[in-house]
Amino acid sequence: MSLENKTAANEIGSRSSTRVNLALATLFLGTFVLGCAEMLVVGMLDLIAADLRVSIAAAGALLTAQALGMAVGGPILTALTIKLDKRTVLVSALGVSLVANLVLVLTADYGLSIAARGLAGAAQGLFMAAGFAVGISLVPVERTGRAMSVVISGFAVSSAVGVPLGTLVGQLLGWRGSFTAVVVLAGIALAATLGVIPSVRSTGGGVGKQVRHAFAPRVHAVLGLSFLAFAGLAAFFTYVVPFLQSVTGISGAMVSVFLMAYGVATAVGTFGGGRFADANAARTLIVGTSGVAVSLAALYLLGGIAFLAALALFAVGLFGMGMAPSLQYRVVELAGPGGQLAQSLPASAANLGIAFGSVAGGLAIGSSTASAAAVTGLIIAVISIGAALATNFLNPPVAEPASLAVEQTVGEAA
Repeated sequence: MSLENKTAANEIGSRSSTRVNLALATLFLGTFVLGCAEMLVVGMLDLIAADLRVSIAAAGALLTAQALGMAVGGPILTALTIKLDKRTVLVSALGVSLVANLVLVLTADYGLSIAARGLAGAAQGLFMAAGFAVGISLVPVERTGRAMSVVISGFAVSSAVGVPLGTLVGQLLGWRGSFTAVVVLAGIALAATLGVIPSVRSTGGGVGKQVRHAFAPRVHAVLGLSFLAFAGLAAFFTYVVPFLQSVTGISGAMVSVFLMAYGVATAVGTFGGGRFADANAARTLIVGTSGVAVSLAALYLLGGIAFLAALALFAVGLFGMGMAPSLQYRVVELAGPGGQLAQSLPASAANLGIAFGSVAGGLAIGSSTASAAAVTGLIIAVISIGAALATNFLNPPVAEPASLAVEQTVGEAA
């Protein structure tokens, strides 16, 4: 090849790499915005409750509504849009989320707020499934896990950075001010998606074929592992503040420092987890579940020592969210031809696990001390180790052993 041809090829490759990075950054922005919209409620429950004239528990149902919308509505919408261009699906999901959050900002009706949150959750689940499909289509097969981690990491970073900042804005401008910012960011993400994300068309068959493979027993097994993994995390982390106050003995601003450390750990774990998923997703899940169990045991035994508690809490976030890309990878891998529909299922399993874990941890501390939440999380985490060991022996469908997702055709960038 002549020097001129090599230079031209390098320029084409550079432009192509730049377009891929921009597209992945846009997917990250979308999940970051949706993650902020989901979790902002946690930091402003008192403000929302007072404004809507409901109890704190009723305000908390806004979070439950979005989680259930994502767990149930996400897979349904994914099935209904299975044959549509994924770029169109992403745009539609962001548009629905924008409208739902705008309704939340403008209404004073509690029932309508609940409905808007449920709709936003369904749109979030749809965006994630389509985002994974687009991300996978943009990279070589050996970088699949890293593409998935980019999509997932938007949620992790939203918890680490977006939610604390949004809560601060809420304290200064009111909770509606924070959600107004979410609406604006959703508009920016929508514009970026229209301008950057390429067309990605599905050729993987209809819903019937997708369902048959996406809900195969081998896929259910990994979804069960996802349920257990996030249940163990939620059983402890939902009640981490009471634990830090009564067991570790910290309060005030130091609690925020510990929570920020956890948030940073989840972001680091998610980004790094993609590389480990590409190397060996099944083994990563064994290491991840074991790491969470050891970290929770350390919190229970050594939680009274602030420095060690901080390290253990960091490790919980690192190992816990480090598993997320591998859980996604394994579900799509084992679904084979049903990969498109399966994209939406790990998030559903995780949300159901979070709901179960938070209830289990609440029951534990209701009848004991705050440290009981760590014990409950530890018990679930130990069970998840056994599940991870068992799923290690599962293999993709024989007919398509190398299939990670339904075939996709990447069209011209809009």
